[in-house]
Amino acid sequence: MGKPTGFFEIERRDRRYEPVSERVRHYREFVIPLTDQEASDQGARCMDCGIPYCHTGCPVNNLIPDWNDLVYRGEWRTALETLHATNNFPEFTGRICPAPCEAACTLNISDRPVTIKTIENAIIDKGWEEGWVQPRIAARRTGKRVAVIGSGPAGMAAAQQLARAGHAVTIYEKNARLGGLLRYGIPDFKLEKHTIDRRMAQMRAEGIEFRPNTHVGVDVQMDEITEIYDATVLSGGSEKPRDMPVPGRELDGIHYAMRFLTQQNRRVAGEHIGDNLPITAEGKNVIVIGGGDTGSDCVGTSNRHGAKSITQLEIMPKPPEVEDKALTWPDWPLKLRTSSSHEEGADRDWSVSTKAFHGSNGAVESLELVRVRWEPGENGRMNMVEVPDSSFHLDADLVLLAMGFVHPVHEGMIEQLGVDLDARGNVAANETDYHTSIEGVFAAGDMRRGQSLVVWAIREGRQCARAVDAFLMGSSNLPG
Repeated sequence: MGKPTGFFEIERRDRRYEPVSERVRHYREFVIPLTDQEASDQGARCMDCGIPYCHTGCPVNNLIPDWNDLVYRGEWRTALETLHATNNFPEFTGRICPAPCEAACTLNISDRPVTIKTIENAIIDKGWEEGWVQPRIAARRTGKRVAVIGSGPAGMAAAQQLARAGHAVTIYEKNARLGGLLRYGIPDFKLEKHTIDRRMAQMRAEGIEFRPNTHVGVDVQMDEITEIYDATVLSGGSEKPRDMPVPGRELDGIHYAMRFLTQQNRRVAGEHIGDNLPITAEGKNVIVIGGGDTGSDCVGTSNRHGAKSITQLEIMPKPPEVEDKALTWPDWPLKLRTSSSHEEGADRDWSVSTKAFHGSNGAVESLELVRVRWEPGENGRMNMVEVPDSSFHLDADLVLLAMGFVHPVHEGMIEQLGVDLDARGNVAANETDYHTSIEGVFAAGDMRRGQSLVVWAIREGRQCARAVDAFLMGSSNLPG
């Protein structure tokens, strides 16, 4: 694939960013794309691997060597068709996916993987610019009706696939606009929302009906849904945040990260932020607890607010700067990752546990912290042990809890349905047919698998759609 000698003739070149001093002053995307020729050169670096591990590194099993080669040869439209064969929304993954495909690339053995994510994004952006992305309207209608509850990437993928199979699909969304986590959880500087809007326009043209501002389990009861529709897909995501029940948790100024991020996304969109008081980092000492992507997004947003200081804390040890390729490749490695938000300014600290929040007049003012180390226990699991005499304090005017999510919200829809849950509190359904314990009800995405990546949500939505189609019609021609 690509140019036979390209991988040692052409250096890896990736997209660049606007300078920090410029990008922290706005909420737009700040990635500077490659030119067509630069993308073609990068596609030329794709090797003729005996086994292309990038396929298995990618949850949707993108045909990566194929479209790398097509971009190298300038066959962009065919590259787009190849990309869409496995991924409904490459403009989302091309922007926010952590690119496990690049970790699995054979060239990553020498830390020079093909810029797969960048090429993917170049293909779909060119497709939109050229007008190649058009509605794919089903040739015939089946007469079957499907409800998709939740309009995040899993729900969007399932709905689009089912509509293209000829079913009448309705998406229910509790918020004013569709997109789920893509719309309300991911900052605009990582994913501008017009990318969602144009997909929604395509899906509407394909016959999908949207019901925003409709909270199933509150505005509409679950038994009404199952009575009207021939099948139902639960794709509402994992929205129950992990809390920190330590002394002082009740103080003002301590918030779940997603509430902070959602408010900012609503501001950018010109939406009403609700009856809650606005949360701002302007002029404040901000502590972000949690070292993942959500915590990183809080850092970037706080910088744009004009925070006085930002510190991100993680309870786990600091990962190694460079992974041991002999042990990890082609699997996703544990290593230190520095995001564009971290580059904009933040202190980071690891192996730190929060003991208490302190404040006065009902507002948080500081955190009581302690150093920890991780030691193997009798059962082989690592146990957290506090380091003696290691306690310290940090000033804090705003604390953002970004420690992930434990499971879907059970109150409302799930309780009304009475569906079985797994040991972690997610809706129980396997990856073979995505069928829950309730006949005709399916589950996909974070609601089924737990908190995960957008690319996994797209995969599950597509596979769930195939299972629903087979349930309704006896068999399915939809790709998995």
